Amino acid sequence: MKHSAWATAALAVSATLVVAACGSSSSSAPAASGSSSAPSSASSSSSSSSAATAFTGCMVADTGTIDDRSFNQSAWEGMQEAASSDSSISVKFLPSSQSTNTVYASNINTFIGEKCGIIVTVGYLMAQATATAAKANSSQDFAIVDNPGAPVISNQSSLVFNTVQDGFLGGYLAAGMSKTGKVAEFGGQELPTVTIYMDGYWDGVQYYNSKHGTHVQVLGWSEQTQKGEFTNSFTDETAGQTITQTFIDEGADVIFPVAGDVGLGSAKAVATADQQAGSDKINMLWVDTDGCVSAPQYCKYFISSVTKGIQSAVKHDVLAAANGTFAGGNYIGTLANGGVLLAPYHDFASKVPAALQSELKQITTGIENGSIQTPTKSPVSG
Repeated sequence: MKHSAWATAALAVSATLVVAACGSSSSSAPAASGSSSAPSSASSSSSSSSAATAFTGCMVADTGTIDDRSFNQSAWEGMQEAASSDSSISVKFLPSSQSTNTVYASNINTFIGEKCGIIVTVGYLMAQATATAAKANSSQDFAIVDNPGAPVISNQSSLVFNTVQDGFLGGYLAAGMSKTGKVAEFGGQELPTVTIYMDGYWDGVQYYNSKHGTHVQVLGWSEQTQKGEFTNSFTDETAGQTITQTFIDEGADVIFPVAGDVGLGSAKAVATADQQAGSDKINMLWVDTDGCVSAPQYCKYFISSVTKGIQSAVKHDVLAAANGTFAGGNYIGTLANGGVLLAPYHDFASKVPAALQSELKQITTGIENGSIQTPTKSPVSG
């Protein structure tokens, strides 16, 4: 079942992200703080009076919470955008202290008890808890971000993104920018929503090699063997710094961390290596969001970012639930409908060769029309 209500253009992704913010659960006014040490339940609304709000959108964040510079933050921004566009909507979230079904179910049940208009859960790890709650509460609307292959549940919307497509573009770009003939990638946890990115990046490098007669190597992952490197965390920046330094020592000069906040550790390693070398010999790609917006202090090291349109997808479902037009089923974001894309080059706009930029545009068209295939062992279906 597809989201028939959305035209594909409705999910065109903005290149600029709104900085996440959170406030106290006792106020519906926009908040000033976006810290991960936020209270256990925080709310935000464009309305100046809680009495003016008639619909509450509630989000269960994973352990990275709403300032993870990744999918939790993007989902929260989508919640806030919905509240900003409709003054009758207020939104709030609960962070998860641990990545366990018990914690997820507890947060979901809290929101069910609070009569939330829609409950948005974030991440593949919440699939079981979300589906169980949706089946047990047929009148409650649910949406889950990043849950590929989910069975259709009439009151659950699964928002998934075919990131093998823009991952492929990222790999091609990395291969084209590499001076050492080695690039690298690693994941936070070995989940389909992570390895689909990694498959795309690996295949993009192979496609570049086939077109240019080169032999750029990918360290950290193989799409063929499904073997590679993981930090087993989306928050351990030290682990990201350590594994990235290992890749740099092995000769990689473009790094792609698919690991949320762990990528900040990668950026630290890249920055340190460049400072020691006295040049910008080592660079990287960010994931999920535009890194130059979510981690601007490292923008000069980001060639681009491999992103997904989580904000617009979440915003759509919150507004649909508030307007009584919510429909369950599976939405798949693609290059063709703007649900996934390669972010702007920012500081690298003049450094990425014009010929390479042209090739990437041609490849984008080829992926969209099906003439260029993007294989993955973690396919998105809906």
